[in-house]
Amino acid sequence: MNIEELFNYCLSVKGAEATTPFDEVTIVMKVMGKMFALIPTDVDRFSISLKCDPAKAVRLREEYSCVESAYHMNKTYWNRIWLDGDMPEKELKKWIQHSVEEVIRKLPKKQQEQYYGTVK
Repeated sequence: MNIEELFNYCLSVKGAEATTPFDEVTIVMKVMGKMFALIPTDVDRFSISLKCDPAKAVRLREEYSCVESAYHMNKTYWNRIWLDGDMPEKELKKWIQHSVEEVIRKLPKKQQEQYYGTVK
């Protein structure tokens, strides 16, 4: 998956918006006002940082060489995935969805219901 496909996939997430709150080259993808992905664009090697369940975050780092703790983020909850690594595109999309679910899960029940149409 290249950077344009990644950006478009993230934008296809229900309610997703692209913002640049830190600088003009770091895209922060949000859902319901909360960050689910961080995509730096001024680099030679592209990556995405995603929120992750802590136990799953560690497993991912062990399973894929392209996954590491996210730079400048809470390393318990955030992983960086290098796009040129060994993770298949289908798996990357799965982890983007997982990140969205982790963000929504932390919201108040009323907002979860708003997003899903019902509380999961």
